[in-house]
Amino acid sequence: MIDWRLAVALGSRLAGEGPVVSRAEADEAVAELRAGANRSTGLVREFTGLDAPDGTAPILVVDRPGWVQANAEGFAVATRPMVEKLVAHKPPSGLALKVGSKVTGAEVGGLLGFLAGKVLGQFDPFHAPHGRLLLVAPNIVHVERELDVDPHDFRLWVCLHEETHRVQFTAVPWMRDHLFSEIEALSDTVDPGGLLDGGVERIAEALKAARGGGSIVDMFSTPEQRDVLDRVTGMMSLLEGHADVVMDDVGPTVIPSVAEIRKKFTKRRQGVGALDRVLRRLLGLEAKMAQYRDGAQFVRAVVDKVGMEEFNAVWAGPENLPGKAELADPEGWIRRVLA
Repeated sequence: MIDWRLAVALGSRLAGEGPVVSRAEADEAVAELRAGANRSTGLVREFTGLDAPDGTAPILVVDRPGWVQANAEGFAVATRPMVEKLVAHKPPSGLALKVGSKVTGAEVGGLLGFLAGKVLGQFDPFHAPHGRLLLVAPNIVHVERELDVDPHDFRLWVCLHEETHRVQFTAVPWMRDHLFSEIEALSDTVDPGGLLDGGVERIAEALKAARGGGSIVDMFSTPEQRDVLDRVTGMMSLLEGHADVVMDDVGPTVIPSVAEIRKKFTKRRQGVGALDRVLRRLLGLEAKMAQYRDGAQFVRAVVDKVGMEEFNAVWAGPENLPGKAELADPEGWIRRVLA
């Protein structure tokens, strides 16, 4: 149902190559990012108490097309339960299959092409068997130049955040399976007939709603789906906020200019243009920005109250993850989990 080859080709073309750098500069950036990620493992362990086994998830420094390829592979895994359900309901064939796969491939390729120029790094949990860490070198170089910050400090700062995600998923063995189970739960709530019959109209409504802060996710949320999405939002906000706390609290000990970097980076997030802002809302990226903020506030509030060792009860099992409502009520989470 999705022409992944077309998606990768189109996404790579739309993504572009990034800033112009010499071969020596590119080699230096790649080597420094690999070293920064490896160095960050011990820093994250010391600060959080999470101990990730060595060699469980590879670290890859990629260009924009490499990121597109990796995420196409991840999307294929993530969407498989939904696609299988749709195919079982109404198996496509002939011309409809050929044309439909091209259309969906082009849509996915457009999405990947847009995102490929934005992402600095990412932990890919869908790569078997334990996931992998992706660091997008051209984007990191582009942003460090745009912000006019020390490139060595900025690269380590990014590595601290992204390596925290690698540690989260490899030190907490149930996390990856839990994410997959939530994706399965979400696909179980989908009405194949309604989605196939009303998909185009709903996307058109989402495009209009994006101007007011809506997103495609909002348009496909039944009450049952919202329950799953609220749980996933709570989990992802925890992971993003936890990584932000690590990068900013560990940063001053090893990154002299971390305060300047954070100030400029936060200002940059707010300075997007009108079209970019609409696309971010439509794709749910504005909500992702809120995840960093809400998750970090939750983590700081709990750690300030009970300390990091007690906070780490959050990793004991899925039942200890904060729900979306608990992100704004850390005292409630403390009473529920630690009482």
